[in-house]
Amino acid sequence: MSTSEEKKKVVIKEGESEPRVCRVNRQKYPHNGQGGSIPERVGRITTEFIKGFELLEKYDLAATFFGSARCAPDSDTYKDAVKFSYRLSQSGFTIITGGAAGIMEAANKGAYDAEGKSVGINIELSMEQSGNKFTTDSEDFHYFFSRKVMLTFASEVYIYFPGGFGTLDEFFEIATLVQTKKIEPIPIILVGREYWTPLIEWFEKGLIETHHTISKEDMNIFTLVDTVDEAYDAIMDKVCE
Repeated sequence: MSTSEEKKKVVIKEGESEPRVCRVNRQKYPHNGQGGSIPERVGRITTEFIKGFELLEKYDLAATFFGSARCAPDSDTYKDAVKFSYRLSQSGFTIITGGAAGIMEAANKGAYDAEGKSVGINIELSMEQSGNKFTTDSEDFHYFFSRKVMLTFASEVYIYFPGGFGTLDEFFEIATLVQTKKIEPIPIILVGREYWTPLIEWFEKGLIETHHTISKEDMNIFTLVDTVDEAYDAIMDKVCE
């Protein structure tokens, strides 16, 4: 057996549910529900990009909301997101979200209540993530990265309410694109001083002062606000200037 054949050999030890091969090959096995050849997977990815861009090109002025899917409808944060998206919708913004529960649902609800355009870009997950009933248009995505492109490609402003790993991931994605000039400077609004202040203090003390990994100018990439009125005024100033 050649060296290359030895590398390709699949070995399953007792008690293991997956063959011990590289991740690319491992995901071809159908038992995990995500099997398929590389051409099949690339085809699915391409299809998701096409349908995503076709969805987005239907809308002009837009605002994308991010935030926790676990935010309860009776919370002040949820109510603020509804109120905020309602005002933006009345001002002509299409509201775009990840299409699921929590802050995403709240933002879609605000636009829906205002009889505006309410778009959901959902992800297929086994937990938490199911489409909310307040969208007027939506698409479902299998891959996080193709969905992320649609969420980050779409809007004139990006709004971040408190959230978990997904929200932080989306925030750092947009901040990095602006910092590296891969996209033009675009309003990034962080809503909720109590939630965001510890992270911002870490930027200042840890990244700038201690490790020198970002510059002071990078702090101008985003705007921190605490109320719907502050957030709305910041967007009007930045988008409509």
